[in-house]
Amino acid sequence: MSESAFSSPDDRAAVRRALVEWYEDDHRSFPWRETTDPYEILVSEVMSQQTQLDRVVDAFAEFVERWPDAATLAAVDRAEVVSFWSDHSLGYNNRARYLHEAAGQITSEFDGEFPETPDELQELQGVGPYTANAVASFAFNEGNAVVDTNVKRVLYRAFDVPDDDAAFEEAAEEMMPTGESRVWNNAIMELGGVACTKTPSCDEAECPWRTWCDAYATGDFSAPDVPTQSPFEGSRRQFRGRVVRVLGEYDELVLDDLGPRVRVDYTPDGEHGREWLRGLVSDLDDDGLVAVEERDNDTVVRLSR
Repeated sequence: MSESAFSSPDDRAAVRRALVEWYEDDHRSFPWRETTDPYEILVSEVMSQQTQLDRVVDAFAEFVERWPDAATLAAVDRAEVVSFWSDHSLGYNNRARYLHEAAGQITSEFDGEFPETPDELQELQGVGPYTANAVASFAFNEGNAVVDTNVKRVLYRAFDVPDDDAAFEEAAEEMMPTGESRVWNNAIMELGGVACTKTPSCDEAECPWRTWCDAYATGDFSAPDVPTQSPFEGSRRQFRGRVVRVLGEYDELVLDDLGPRVRVDYTPDGEHGREWLRGLVSDLDDDGLVAVEERDNDTVVRLSR
């Protein structure tokens, strides 16, 4: 058996107990933490990808009120879901498409019953290992240890885990108590979200791991490298979202009617003109988000249904 990639604390039971008690005593309240409904948890996980949680809270409530279960979501036009996503600035619109398709799979391929294990959940469209594990943990208590940016930062600082994905996964699995993925994953993610932040608040947040934490003992609160996301303002991503949002207000538009609604400096033959816009809608067409048709010497665009 290979040697462990980190120095596990001697009294692992006390470390686990301290974290769980800290979490259960007081933690941030989010609606998806108050449910074990796998559909609601899947929606929250997809919405939370690179989106600020305060923006997700309101959008989540509206979404599940409008489409309260997988069958209801699967029955609506994809265009409605994509428009909702864009209107609420929830990031890549492909996520809305995948969520809609996953709802269809649950109703048609799984007879309306949600898959429960990480492997089964990954059969759903757009559900990768992290999301599958989160849903398995929080809905069914059947997950593995979750490893996100917050968890990596906690493990790196507290137990000097090397900045390596395999090492983080190994350490996270070793630390998680057997059969307690729901409370443990919530707790360690909360620790990274409120105490072991980029600028840590160890004493203010009453971090339960101060007794064992290497960073707290040494004062070295460096953190593992995190890939930075390209700026959203002025990006291709932003204009793709605008195209989807504008098309949600119209049945269809020709390019030269769509262009000025997407950017104020649109001129048909300019740098950000027809060819630039044609490239945007072509990408969205490839992703299944819009439909493009050549009609009477015009390019006509509408949301896919």
